[in-house]
Amino acid sequence: MSALSSEIAPSELAEGRCQLEFDDNLLLPLLYGERDQHLDRIERQLGVSVITRGNRIAISGPASATEAAHLVLARLYDRLKRGQEVDLPAVEAAIRLAEAEIGDKSLSLWREDAAFRTRKRRITARSAGQAAYINAIRENDLVFGLGPAGTGKTYLAVAAAVDLLMTGRVERIVLSRPAVEAGERLGFLPGDLRDKVDPYLRPIFDALNDMLPADLLSRRLATGEVEVAPLAFMRGRTLSRAFVILDEAQNTTAVQMKMFLTRLGEASRMVVTGDPTQVDLPPGTRSGLAEALETLDGVEGIATVRLSDKDVVRHELVARIVRAYEARERAARRGDT
Repeated sequence: MSALSSEIAPSELAEGRCQLEFDDNLLLPLLYGERDQHLDRIERQLGVSVITRGNRIAISGPASATEAAHLVLARLYDRLKRGQEVDLPAVEAAIRLAEAEIGDKSLSLWREDAAFRTRKRRITARSAGQAAYINAIRENDLVFGLGPAGTGKTYLAVAAAVDLLMTGRVERIVLSRPAVEAGERLGFLPGDLRDKVDPYLRPIFDALNDMLPADLLSRRLATGEVEVAPLAFMRGRTLSRAFVILDEAQNTTAVQMKMFLTRLGEASRMVVTGDPTQVDLPPGTRSGLAEALETLDGVEGIATVRLSDKDVVRHELVARIVRAYEARERAARRGDT
């Protein structure tokens, strides 16, 4: 059931004001947040005024911001009606999606298919870029997901893999990373080979643990239905009826990237993720990711999605950090020219 008693009147919208009326007062504390912190976040980020009166909310401010706030509250209320949680990250995601949709009326970012279902949770797009990424994964056999830290490129790829495995559309998941040192020396780490490579694969295990119960994940790992391995272990294999993910692909060489891409077998899908600005290869070695993007540009069945600081969904400081480093790099390039 909709949260709204009526649609926004055009005259009200032009004046930058509207009202919502809710039919379940028990959900309102969850919608408003503790000490109305959800409403405060909407007011601050969108520049609107939100006033509550019983089961009604009055919104006023600039027309586009008022429309966005209206959409945010309506969608969050619908989320609560479906039994889903609403917390500050969900509010911030709703704001990002609403602003993108208001800016481009052709977008439809709240679709049911803009999400993946895992055993633990339903994972939805939290930005316009993430929605485009999810759509690309659903529609293409090979997707390059590029972007800075915190944009969800690896997490969403793992969610897609778990979704397809749980619904029987693939028979296994293969997740890989190149074991390239970011300033440390792999050979000096203590322990055997597994002990040495586990730190490089830990982010993938963290994502899997967030989506599958521990006992189920252990069984899938034991049977080989879920496999996590360094890139070097992929040589000579053909991966059929699998969802294959290569993470941190900016740290592959051209030879490694070609080797990995040609592992794709019958009825399989592949997602390659990376941040082209964070290459840890030896000086003078060109990233295999950069070469692949140039070589495969325009090839049918391959999609490339570029995420940005606008898609960062970690702590809000991460987006500011990303922007600060990008500004520094732009200034350095201008100095070189």
